[in-house]
Amino acid sequence: MSVKYPLATSAWGQEEIDAMQRVIASGMYSMGENVQAFEHAFAEYIGSQYCVMVNSGSSANLLMVAALFYTQNSVRQLKRGDEVIVPAVSWSTTYFPLYQYGLKIRFVDIDLNTLNYDLDRLEQAITDKTRMIMAVNLLGNPNDFGRIQQMIENRNIVLIEDNCESLGASYQGKKAGTFGVMGSFSSFFSHHISTMEGGMIVTDDEELYQILLSLRAHGWTRNLPKHNLVCEEKSDDPFQESFRFVLPGYNVRPLEMEGAIGIEQVKKLPGFISARQINGKTFQAAMAGHPEIIIQQEIGSSSWFGFSLIIRPGSKLTRPVLVKKLNDLGFECRPIVAGNFAKNEVVKYFDSETPFPLHNATHLDSNGLFVGNHHYEILEAIDALGQL
Repeated sequence: MSVKYPLATSAWGQEEIDAMQRVIASGMYSMGENVQAFEHAFAEYIGSQYCVMVNSGSSANLLMVAALFYTQNSVRQLKRGDEVIVPAVSWSTTYFPLYQYGLKIRFVDIDLNTLNYDLDRLEQAITDKTRMIMAVNLLGNPNDFGRIQQMIENRNIVLIEDNCESLGASYQGKKAGTFGVMGSFSSFFSHHISTMEGGMIVTDDEELYQILLSLRAHGWTRNLPKHNLVCEEKSDDPFQESFRFVLPGYNVRPLEMEGAIGIEQVKKLPGFISARQINGKTFQAAMAGHPEIIIQQEIGSSSWFGFSLIIRPGSKLTRPVLVKKLNDLGFECRPIVAGNFAKNEVVKYFDSETPFPLHNATHLDSNGLFVGNHHYEILEAIDALGQL
């Protein structure tokens, strides 16, 4: 097939090329000043106190979960066996850290219109044992955080966000990724901004921020301030602190080149999001009332990662036929994230349960796909979709 309308395209210009050249000229490639500058710029854009850049959105999810095992805040601290609720539709590395840290996973169905939590099922799935809810903002669409906050009000439940697909989205004027105690983001090639590979975690909690700094780089103290909330006061002797390990961490540091590119990408981010949202409005108008296809219903203000197309229940249209139609028109398309993840073989390793049937996730798994949105006008592509 000849791809006329790809899923993703480069968002780089000469500014990103020049940024890489500056790093090459410096001879300093490992995490340093450029990463730190990007973290400050990203936190300012999102509206968070702190940002920690890592090597991928998957690693961002991993560190978020890990940090909750090492916090001294008893309200937020998790332990193995604690019960966590997740939507049945997301990417694999939403779930894997939960398994890796021994948490009990409860899969909850999604809403076929919004593609985020079926809020009634989410509320019904909460038990006295529930310790955390992972909110996944799918394909640019923020969750209904007003309703979710009502569910967990006055309960000992931690909320974190996998916002890897929804950078720039907002709910009631507040950026997605900032409703939980931490939120993760991705700057992989196909996402709203690209730093080659990359991920970010934002938080307003100073202790969690410092835990993340240590976990990101070997669990050592080197990147912590002298007076910190992770370990006893650091020595003034840098040699003594060089290889002092206080947490069982990882090495998921980003590169200076990724930080330098990110600095330039954040400058362009408001324009990128605006263009995607304009495309989103045009797409909604073109597909409104389609007799055989459901499109995503916006909650708050979506940043429109891509455009989902789900065959209506009862329609005679099949996904293979829809895929062929799209391919013939030149569209590259994919399943919606990982579909119904609960059906995957890997789940046999999880301590997991499904308290209610996953009817919508199952339908999406067999009858859904998405096509690309971009940071520039795509009227021709949207016109073609409107003829389906």
